[in-house]
Amino acid sequence: MISRKYLYLISLADERHFGRAATACHVSPSTLSTAIRELEQELGVVLVERGKSFVRLTAEGECVLAHARRAAAGAGELHQALDALRGGLGGQLRLGVIPTALAVVSSLTSPFALRHPRVDIDVRSASTQAILGALRDFQLEAGVLYTESATSPDLHCLPLWAEDLVFITRSGGPRAAADDIAWRDAAAEPLCLLSRDMHHRQTVDRVFAELGCAPRVGLETNSLTSILAHVRAGPWNGILPRSVLSLIGASEGLHALRLVSPCVEWRTGLVTLARDPQPPLSAALLALAAQLPPSG
Repeated sequence: MISRKYLYLISLADERHFGRAATACHVSPSTLSTAIRELEQELGVVLVERGKSFVRLTAEGECVLAHARRAAAGAGELHQALDALRGGLGGQLRLGVIPTALAVVSSLTSPFALRHPRVDIDVRSASTQAILGALRDFQLEAGVLYTESATSPDLHCLPLWAEDLVFITRSGGPRAAADDIAWRDAAAEPLCLLSRDMHHRQTVDRVFAELGCAPRVGLETNSLTSILAHVRAGPWNGILPRSVLSLIGASEGLHALRLVSPCVEWRTGLVTLARDPQPPLSAALLALAAQLPPSG
């Protein structure tokens, strides 16, 4: 369906190393390197800038790579369509999920697995930008991320869940008897927050900035479970979507307060490339997601 030489180029772009790309393609490095050179000769352009090893793709290489990714995605979608005609949808559904939505994504993937048992599901935790990049490179069928991050015209977003943010503190702590806390008061408490490169943290920082507050951030991490563990064991408090507390064992030793003044709603959606028609796997996922009961 698509020349192996183009698949080798895709692997090289992903791995950025001839040896690792060859391993991923189950060929020797010399076989992969020779195939790339043959492709360059066929097209009459240099695709790869080489030093002692791989350096980067040339502008022409990036152009060919984009076409190769589209061709590989089209070949995969054809197999999906044929599988559906022969006996039900098959293949692999690759789903990128922001960390703060991992706790609730099973309410989407579980019914999908029941409806399409021949489909293998690969759930990957990643940042918003990584998910969007992988979608556009045809490395994911769909992503679950914040709806405000999916407004580009090349994206289709189906809203899924809405929830509030909560202030998480340890049970028995000085704030554990309350039901809610104002953002200004939360800023005065020692905080453990997600790292600044994560969209959730940027939202939290924006709320504090709009209120003119300078929060006391004593610990940063890119792990939700690390935040929960540090809040439970240390002097810190966290700010997370309420659904995070549904993680197995997460609520033990913790107390959640509703954040008010202002009340910030967290909206999450299922995002795909805006294509008509949608590929079979993406279309099936969107159809199921549209039938989920509303939440929030």
